[in-house]
Amino acid sequence: MSRVGRVERTTKETSVVVEIDLDGTGQVDVSTGVGFYDHMLDQLGRHGLFDLTVKTEGDLHIDTHHTIEDTALALGAAFRQALGDKVGIYRFGNCTVPLDESLAQVTVDLSGRPYLVHTEPENMAPMIGSYDTTMTRHIFESFVAQAQIALHIHVPYGRNAHHVVECQFKALARALRYAAERDPRAAGILPSTKGAL
Repeated sequence: MSRVGRVERTTKETSVVVEIDLDGTGQVDVSTGVGFYDHMLDQLGRHGLFDLTVKTEGDLHIDTHHTIEDTALALGAAFRQALGDKVGIYRFGNCTVPLDESLAQVTVDLSGRPYLVHTEPENMAPMIGSYDTTMTRHIFESFVAQAQIALHIHVPYGRNAHHVVECQFKALARALRYAAERDPRAAGILPSTKGAL
């Protein structure tokens, strides 16, 4: 049974198409017009072993905010759709990823309840190319709201802004992969005492 999500989101500010296959091999085709964001979404697909297609056209003549936000919203909705009924999955996942001097610790619960805890070093460089580093938290807020998951991201240290952001996406990719994988010991079982996720 395929676990694929596809979402099209069109507003006056952006046009977004996202497709994700949770049981893929890490094949990625991403184009948002924001180079560093493309790089981060590529990390998400490759390290999560998700086949991921993202095509976004946005009002980049204003700035990158709407493009980044709406892509994250569509990605979260597609991820939730691909999860389906969540029967037989592990549900919880965590991963710690170093990237040179930076370290990211990510824990996820595919709970059906959106909640984000996010910490990263203060006083980071404000921009990575055309990417506003204050958008990192907002990406995760938007993703969580639509994916309906609990997500805890902690970066206890790091100096280089590129490394600080990238290790978060790599750790998130692995944590989501582990949480969404099917548990061979729990086939047909919903991992919740409530009877719903």
